[in-house]
Amino acid sequence: MFYGGDYNPEQWPEEVWDDDVELMREAGVTAVTVGVFAWSHLEPEEGVYDFGWLDRVLDRLHAGGIGVVLATPTASPPPWFTLAHPAGLPVNADGVRLTHGSRDTYCVSSRPYRAAARRIAGELGRRYAHHPAVAMWHVHNEYGTDCRCDLTAEAFRSWLAKRHGSLEALNEAWTTAFWSQRYSDWAQIMPPRATQYLPNPAQVLDFRRFLSDEMLGAFVEQRDLLRSVNPSIPITTNFVQGGWVSVDHARWAAEVDIVAVDHYPDSADIAAEEETAFAGDLARSWGGGRWLLMETAPNLIYTRGRMHAKEPGRMTRHSLGYVARGSAGAMYFQWRQPLGGAELFHSAMVPHAGPDSPVFREATSLGRILAALPGLDAGSPAAEVAVTWDAPSWWALQGAGLPSAGIDYLAAVRQAHRALYRAGVATDFVFPGLPLDLARHRMVVVPHLYLVSAEAAAAFRDFVASGGTLVLGPLSGIAEPSARVLPGGYPAAFREISGVRVTEWHPLDPASPVTLDDGGTARGWSERVELTGATARARYAGGVLAGEPAITRHDFGDGTCWYVSAGLDDDGWERLLRAVAAEAGISAVLEGVPPGVEAVRRGPLLFLLNHNPSAVTVPLPEPAVDVLTGSSVAAGAAVGVAAGGVAILDCQGWKARR
Repeated sequence: MFYGGDYNPEQWPEEVWDDDVELMREAGVTAVTVGVFAWSHLEPEEGVYDFGWLDRVLDRLHAGGIGVVLATPTASPPPWFTLAHPAGLPVNADGVRLTHGSRDTYCVSSRPYRAAARRIAGELGRRYAHHPAVAMWHVHNEYGTDCRCDLTAEAFRSWLAKRHGSLEALNEAWTTAFWSQRYSDWAQIMPPRATQYLPNPAQVLDFRRFLSDEMLGAFVEQRDLLRSVNPSIPITTNFVQGGWVSVDHARWAAEVDIVAVDHYPDSADIAAEEETAFAGDLARSWGGGRWLLMETAPNLIYTRGRMHAKEPGRMTRHSLGYVARGSAGAMYFQWRQPLGGAELFHSAMVPHAGPDSPVFREATSLGRILAALPGLDAGSPAAEVAVTWDAPSWWALQGAGLPSAGIDYLAAVRQAHRALYRAGVATDFVFPGLPLDLARHRMVVVPHLYLVSAEAAAAFRDFVASGGTLVLGPLSGIAEPSARVLPGGYPAAFREISGVRVTEWHPLDPASPVTLDDGGTARGWSERVELTGATARARYAGGVLAGEPAITRHDFGDGTCWYVSAGLDDDGWERLLRAVAAEAGISAVLEGVPPGVEAVRRGPLLFLLNHNPSAVTVPLPEPAVDVLTGSSVAAGAAVGVAAGGVAILDCQGWKARR
C-alpha cells in the first residue's frame, strides 16, 4: 500500500528533513515521491552532478522505513539547458517560442532535450537502482506538453510517412482535395498552426496522435535505461487527463508496469465524488484491474476560480474511493506546503500551519485505516457494465466546424458513467481503439464514439448478436479513424445493429429544451431518426421533430441495441440505464443503499462511503465483519455509517453475484 505524497526536500533546509521523517512515521506514510522537479539541483551545470543531498534524503527515508518513488526530473529542464539550447523551448500554435520561467519548457522532439533527459535518467539509474529505499521509478511528470516548432514538424513528417506509407494515401485520408490542400512533397506538411480560417480536422487529429507517440517514445527511452540497470524495480509515469493533453493513455498503459494517475476533482458539490468514481474506474480499466493514485489534493478542491477546503472526512472518503476501485494506495501532491513558488498555496499533508492542523490529523487517521485493510490483492471490482472511452474521438470532437459548440465528449462520457454511479452499478471502461474483448460484459454504453474502425464495429456487432446489450448515444459511429465520414446516414458504423438511420441532426438552443413523450427532456441535441427495424420507446413531444423517434430499441441476434438520439439530461440517462440494466439482469452492487452513499466491492471488502451530512444505516444481506472495529454484523442487520464517514466490511463468505 503506497501512502504518502510528493516530497521536495530540496526546497527546505536540511534540518527540516529529520522532522519530515518523524511526521511521516506518525502519519503512517509508507512511500514518498522524490525528485520530480529537482533537475537544477541534481545537475546544476551541464554534466556536473550533485547527488550528495539526494543520498542523504534517501538514506534518511530508508532508515525511517519509508519507501521512495524516485522520479526523473525531465519535466522541468534547468535554466542552463534552455540558455544552451534555445531551440529546445516549445513553440505554440501562433508561432511564439515560449521562454524559461515555468515548468514543461521543452520540445519533446528536440534532440538535445532528449539527450539531456536520457543522460540525467541514466545517471540516476546507475546511482540508485539498487538503493534499498527505491520502490518504484517515476519517469518525467504528466506528459502532455505541445510544441509546433520546425523540429516537431520534421518529426511529424517522419511519423506521417510511417503511418500512411505514401503521400497519395495521406491525401486521401486527409481529404486534401478540399480547399486545394493536396500535398506533392512531404516537406510541404507542417504541424497545425494558426491559419486564416478552419484547419483541416484530419491533420489536427493526426498531429495529436503523433504527439502521443512522440512523448511515448521519450518515456520508453528513459524506461529502458532504468530497466537495464535493475529490471526488478517497477517503472511508471503519472497520467494526467485534460482536453489539452495529447496522450492516448489506453495505448500507453501497456508500456508501464503499473498505471499511475493524477486526479484533481474540480467541483465542490457531490460532483466531486462522481468525478472521483469516474477517474478510479477509468484508471482501473486502463491498468487491467490495478493502478496507483499518484497525485491528488489532500485537503483542497480546485474549482474554477477558487480553492475549496474539503470538509472533515472528505479526504478520507475520496482516498478510499480510489482504493476501493483498485488503487494500490493514495499519494498526494504534496507532503509539505512550500513557502514560495508558483504553487505556494497548493494543498499539502503538512500545510503552512504545520502538523497541528485538520489536514494532518485526518491524514494520520487515514494512515491507520489503510494499514488495517486486508485482502487488497484479492482483486478489483467486478463489473458487468462498461462505458467506451476513446481519446481520438475526444480530440476529433474538440475540432472546429462541428454542428454545435455544445458538443462535449468528456461531458457525455462522464454523464453516462454518472448515471450508472447513481444507480449503484459497478462500471468498467473499454477502449475501441484497441482490440476489443467484450465477452465478460453484459451491457456496454457508447457515448459520442465519433470514430469507429471496421474492427471495432465488428466487435460491437458480435457482442450484440451474442446476447449483449448495447446503448448507443448520439454522435457515435460517424466517421472512420481518419475522420472521414462514413456515408449513408448516421450512425453509419452501427446502422445494422441499431435498426435506425439518422438523416438530420437538429442541435438545440441550450435555453430551449424539448420534452419527450415519456416525460424526459432533451437538451442541446436532437436528431431526425428513421426506423429501419427498431421500435420507438420514446418520441419527441415538441419542436420540429414532434412525433419522431427519440429513443429506440432493436433486437439483433440474441441481443439488443438501444439508440438515444436525444441529449438526455441526467435524470433521463439514469432512468434509461436503470431500466436497460434491469432488463439485462444487472443489479446494483448492494441493494437498499441510501442516496448519497457509495457501495463498492474490492475482493472480499465492501466499502461504504457516506457523503451525507447525517448518519445512515445500510442493510446487509449476509454476515460480515467490520474491518475497522472488528465487530460482526449478522445477515439482515444494518450497519451504521457516521455522517461523512466510512465503513469497510469483510464479506469473505458472500456468494458471488451476477
